[in-house]
Amino acid sequence: MKIQERTGAGAGRSAAPAQPSVGDRLPTPPRERKPALAALAVLLILVGALGATMLVLQAGDRIEVVKVTKEIPAGGSVTDDSVTSVMVAKDESIHYVKWEFLDDLKELKALHTIPAGVVPVGEMFSEETGVAEGKATVGLSLKAGQYPTGLKAGDTVAAYRVGTTGGSSDSNSNDQDSSGSAAGGNDTLIVDQATVTSVPGAGGEDIVASSNLAVTLTVDADKAALLAQAASNNEVALVLVPGSN
Repeated sequence: MKIQERTGAGAGRSAAPAQPSVGDRLPTPPRERKPALAALAVLLILVGALGATMLVLQAGDRIEVVKVTKEIPAGGSVTDDSVTSVMVAKDESIHYVKWEFLDDLKELKALHTIPAGVVPVGEMFSEETGVAEGKATVGLSLKAGQYPTGLKAGDTVAAYRVGTTGGSSDSNSNDQDSSGSAAGGNDTLIVDQATVTSVPGAGGEDIVASSNLAVTLTVDADKAALLAQAASNNEVALVLVPGSN
């Protein structure tokens, strides 16, 4: 009897639905595809690749050129310590001076004053060593007190005739007065604007006070003779014009 009951109970359990095994998984719904996001991702990749390509191309079009670091006066030449090299975008319409031609550039003269910080072009230089038409250069030998402190090439100055106060007799005084009148008078303006072409010493530093300073000026041609005459008599004083570099 007990055996039959157990058998009947076991049969009842086997009739219950079987549980899924551990390895079996329930089916999942298919993933929803988003073609818009996929297209956006592809577009971003293409844009990034294009940007990288443009950067490479731009880098390839850059050239090494000359840049002025110290002012170059009119008529002056480039030196190793007055320039440096910089990279700029290549442009056939701009005649940059390539760094590889620096030695050739040193042989040329600046047509006008070139300030520091400028990237010069070929049109700023010339092979001509002479002065411009209507201009002349005059050399002066000046003592201390006849020129301003710190005078340097490229400065603009005014030149004055300064008289001497010698003469112990009336006759000597009369002679000096007549010579002064013939030359244009004492303490008179000879040249209102003259360009300092050269001054000895780096940057125009003053030399020993007991020796003369050799200064070369570029002036209008019609003023050159009067300035040279005054200079030969040691009767020239220079005054720095306001606003001069």
